Amino acid sequence: MLVDARRGLCVSGVLLAGAVGIGVLVALPATRPAVQAVDDAVWHGAVAVENGPATAVAVALSWLGGAWVTWPLRVLGLALLAWRRHWLRLAAFALAIGTSEALIGPVKAAYDRARPPDSLIATSGASFPSGHAVAAAVTAVGLVLVLAPPGPMRWRWEVRAALFAAVMAMSRVYLRAHWLSDVLAGALLGAGLVLGWPALLTAVRERQTVSRTGRAGPG
Repeated sequence: MLVDARRGLCVSGVLLAGAVGIGVLVALPATRPAVQAVDDAVWHGAVAVENGPATAVAVALSWLGGAWVTWPLRVLGLALLAWRRHWLRLAAFALAIGTSEALIGPVKAAYDRARPPDSLIATSGASFPSGHAVAAAVTAVGLVLVLAPPGPMRWRWEVRAALFAAVMAMSRVYLRAHWLSDVLAGALLGAGLVLGWPALLTAVRERQTVSRTGRAGPG
């Protein structure tokens, strides 16, 4: 799935560390006011630039990052991988989906962060992290990673997928459904998981192959 599993693990580690770092900054009483000050400034900026066309685009992007779109795409991707018998890719994508979804609820409950005021769309649950940002990163980046063959074309599609996930996440900030730190942590978490699982499974497979080759070779 990855040309270089070690590099994939390193990138995943950096992304997940970033998500954890933001979570720590939001949680600690010493750093929370500084984070909130940045979040408040971005919130005021979103209020200042609010207009009809931008709101319509943001609502559409938010819908694209919602469960009604991401889950059918995930199921189709998993079904295609099963039909092609790409079992390692299937396992990696399923694990990325499963672990990301399993983490969202408990982390939200642990932080129990209030949503920004005056949201332009209906919201529910706690604010941190952004479930939309997590889901968009897992779905967009994951579908490219598990379906596109390695090479320059995959890289170009990965960049597009990452840009879409970032723009979708920022639409939630514009709509005042999330604070900036919510979507940053969510996007980093989703991207870290969806890149980390295939890298980890690929590394395990490579190690098992080397081990079997060593046992089969001359003593």
